[in-house]
Order: sequence, then C-alpha cells, then structure tokens
Amino acid sequence: MKKLVVLTGSGISSESGLKTFRDSGGLWENYDVMEVASYAGWMKNMELVLQFYNERRSQLKSAEPNNAHKGLVELEDFFDIQIITQNVDNLHEKAGSHNVLHLHGILTQARSTGDPELIYEIGYNPIHKGDACEKGFQLRPNIVWFGEAVPAIEKAASITSEADIFVVIGTSMVVYPAAGLIDYVPKNAPLFLIDPNDVAVPIYRHIHFIRELAGTGVAQLKDILLNDRLN
Repeated sequence: MKKLVVLTGSGISSESGLKTFRDSGGLWENYDVMEVASYAGWMKNMELVLQFYNERRSQLKSAEPNNAHKGLVELEDFFDIQIITQNVDNLHEKAGSHNVLHLHGILTQARSTGDPELIYEIGYNPIHKGDACEKGFQLRPNIVWFGEAVPAIEKAASITSEADIFVVIGTSMVVYPAAGLIDYVPKNAPLFLIDPNDVAVPIYRHIHFIRELAGTGVAQLKDILLNDRLN
C-alpha cells in the first residue's frame, strides 16, 4: 500500500462546529488566546485556563466527526494512512482513524506540571485546581501552548519524509513548526491542498489545489486518488 500522509488543521474540525481563535481575530470562544493558551496565562490565572479547557472538553463531548473525517477513514481500505493533526480534538479517533499523531496535544488528556512524562487519559472530565499527579504536582491540560516546544514534531517530520502522497486539509500553513513539514515531503510525492481560501505554499512545489471545504474536498480527493489507483 502507498503511504498517504495527511496534515489537518482547524478547517477540518470547523465543519463539526468547533472553532479556533483564528476565527475571530485572536479570540477563542471570546477569550484572548494568550490568556488561555500560554504558560504566562497559566501562571497569571490557572483557574481561568482550567475553566477554558474544561469548557472546550465539554463542548467536544457532543461534537461529531464530519464527512471529511469519515472520508479519510474510508481511504484506509486503499492506503496506509497516517494523520498528523494540529487540532486538539479527538474527532479523527471518533471517526475511526487508526494512526493519528497530535502535534499540539489533545483535550482528553491531562499531564503533570512537574513531570511531563506523566500523562493521564481523562476523557471529557474537568481538571480542577488541586488535582494532582501521583508525585503531587498540579495537573494541566496536555496541550502545547504558544511558546512551548512541540515534542512530536520530529516524529511528524520522519513520517512526512516517508510519504508517497501528502495532503494538507484546512490549515493556513503559517503556524510553525507544523508549516515546515511541507519541506520534508519527498520531491516525487504528489502534494494536495484542500482549502476554500488562499494558502501560502512554497513556490518550488507543484501542488494540486482543491478549493473546497474539507468535507467536499476529501470526497473529491478520494475520487482522484482511487481513479489514479485503478488506471
């Protein structure tokens, strides 16, 4: 099977009703993003940050995968698919995708503030001030905040470098280091970009643009890939 690597961003989740701070000029569900998605914000007001992510987790509980998520699962019958997502939701997993790497963490996990190796599955449950790991350190959302290192980026680069086909869905390609993954795509690998908006991409690569929302775009991608496979 050919290896199909897919990089997804907020555009794939927005069709499931989930928003990001980029939808409203630096606000995320009416919160200033730096107040709730930075270590400085955490140190300034831990309870606000915990409340914010508790609300996001509660919202996620009722969110359902859309046709884009489901379409990628259907492609697993024909390709070895690896998804690299910038999203902190679990909609790829809910849809049934088997290989998902979360670059920026995931809402359904908590981690220790004193030992980053201690990560806990919490589902959709809240984290409160005073909730601690077994070493006694406060728990925080297992989310990569602005200004923090992205531990999974090396693994993502390695996966990307092995792609036979690379697809970008619903990401602006301006947030690094994720945007830099395109530089690791092998030169002979077809590169598809699904987004209704203009996206800044390297001029040295030929890119197949599908200027559609994620759901429609994945359906078109599926037709293209399967027709090529059969011909």
